[in-house]
Amino acid sequence: MQTKALRIYGKNDLRLETFELPEMKEDEILARIVSDSLCMSSYKAAGQGADHKRVPNDIAENPTILGHEFCGELVSVGSKWQDKYKPGQRFAIQPALNYKGSLDAPGYSFRYIGGDATYVIIPNEVMEMDCLLPYSGDAFFCGSLAEPVSCVVGAFHANYHTVQGSYEHKMGIVEGGKAAILAGCGPMGMGAIDYALHCDRKPGLLIVTDIDDARLARVASIFTVEDAAANGVELHYVNTKNIEDPVAHLLAFTGGEGYDDVFCFAPVRAVVEMSDAILGKDGCLNFFAGPTDKSFSAMFNFYNVHYGSTHIVGTSGGNTDDMKESLALMEQGRINPATMITHIGGLDCAAETTLNLPKIPGGKKLVYTHISMPLTAIADFEELGKTDEKFARLDEICKAHNGLWNAEAEKYLLEVMA
Repeated sequence: MQTKALRIYGKNDLRLETFELPEMKEDEILARIVSDSLCMSSYKAAGQGADHKRVPNDIAENPTILGHEFCGELVSVGSKWQDKYKPGQRFAIQPALNYKGSLDAPGYSFRYIGGDATYVIIPNEVMEMDCLLPYSGDAFFCGSLAEPVSCVVGAFHANYHTVQGSYEHKMGIVEGGKAAILAGCGPMGMGAIDYALHCDRKPGLLIVTDIDDARLARVASIFTVEDAAANGVELHYVNTKNIEDPVAHLLAFTGGEGYDDVFCFAPVRAVVEMSDAILGKDGCLNFFAGPTDKSFSAMFNFYNVHYGSTHIVGTSGGNTDDMKESLALMEQGRINPATMITHIGGLDCAAETTLNLPKIPGGKKLVYTHISMPLTAIADFEELGKTDEKFARLDEICKAHNGLWNAEAEKYLLEVMA
């Protein structure tokens, strides 16, 4: 079977190549990739090359395929797995295999599996670790976004609270409690808002902050105060940029008591310290944002740690159960990860996009591996549609879905661009 894939040969050395996959073994599965969501982790891997912990040392001779947020269909199933998986089945993959303690992961470490490819061979260890996850949703892009959504799910599960008078910890946010998402209008913050409003364990009060009125207005038009109220959550959006005392302003929403759960979505010292300052008794600060500076630090109030039982947690990704929950919520229509997506492209734009991710504004960049298309912002569909009827139709479809990418748009794209 011939495949076309983006492979890494060294630092910033990415090559889109066509080559033959090896013959599938009885404990492997041949799969067709349809979509891959490009991740900052791939940008880091591309920049570090073999110095990255998940990338093999011999990529110059044996390149691996990039991309770990992918979704597709199974084509052929080896005899070992035919009782569990069937051809035609849609799937997503949890890339953090943790197979025998190894850091090896699809999208970093394997020669024949990664999201930026047309066809792949899924190795035995993926199935052994129960990381090949069936997906029955109607849009491939949702399956691709199950991995980033699982990071949000994992963060909410990782928060914990103490039981006064004992050493028992209760995992998860406080149900019906007071929660805040600071710097929350980026793609992952939007995923957190969506999950907070529609999961099984909701806060009673949710504050979302940012420093840009346009971003806040856009997010508020997607996750409305009215929808939040219908789900039992009092939701407020706050621009902290021009507030003289933002800590006092945020504390006022809680009657001065502070928040049970605070999620910090920016690796910025001022935001971290504001997150700490608004914690209430037994408050949990979740530092979600991953800094690139290994020496990044901020002040934390240890008087409150001692007398108010405040504490901090951090997570880097979700586990397989988090990803299964993400897929289930999407299949049930309870969350819509399309809010994260701002750009669409084909496999031919994956290399340049991956190498320049920090420089490209907006949210998630979604690649469809069987089409040729430059990376294109959904917001640009209208202008492009003036001279290209395909983009005119895509613009029409997306506008009918509040400007968001959607299953109808995906279906049309795959039909006309293939």
